[in-house]
Amino acid sequence: MDAHITNEPARARTDTQVLDSSPYTGAAPAVSERAVRRAGIGLMAGSLTWATAIYIHGTQGVGVGERIIDLTGLAFQLGIFCLLWVQMKTRAIGTSRGAAVALRLEAAVLGLASVWSLLHGVLPDGVKDATWLAFLDICWPLSMLGMAAISVKLAATARWRGVLRWWPLIAESWAVVTVPCYLLVGEQLARWVGGTHLVIGYAALGLLMALRPAATLFSRSA
Repeated sequence: MDAHITNEPARARTDTQVLDSSPYTGAAPAVSERAVRRAGIGLMAGSLTWATAIYIHGTQGVGVGERIIDLTGLAFQLGIFCLLWVQMKTRAIGTSRGAAVALRLEAAVLGLASVWSLLHGVLPDGVKDATWLAFLDICWPLSMLGMAAISVKLAATARWRGVLRWWPLIAESWAVVTVPCYLLVGEQLARWVGGTHLVIGYAALGLLMALRPAATLFSRSA
């Protein structure tokens, strides 16, 4: 059989997983810089909302103030979901299956904590303090401790670059700093520590993500 001869250049293959010209591991970044920027704005907005409520009503609140703390806390948790989503998409703590499972587990615990925030913020007084809600309440501090563990792994993995590699260590230490402060010195000081830590930590992290989204996209040349 005669070979078919053509002057047309060979077409580039599109079925390969990694393009030689791509600076990223994998076919391409699984998330765009614009999406990272929007997620950062979401994290910043949620953090500032909850911090403002804490400054005004304290970390616990009373009456209506308590409900405001719960619902603005929910806004903060939605911001954390934005952060987790970016961490998942960029494989911020590694490319192993275990790393992916860890982030999904954190999302599940945070989801249960968010349900508690919503229910505790809207249910009548006689219902919102029911024993059956206690399990969901436990998920609140567990989710924050989980974020602290993620920040350590993120820094060690070094897939995020520059200041964004290290700032999560500040942001995600919120529970490690604020909860002991509340237990040791009480509400009056803890409200200022907690609110200010949110601004310096998570709100600033969201701003950095919005300003430097490319630093979250892993590059072989970094």
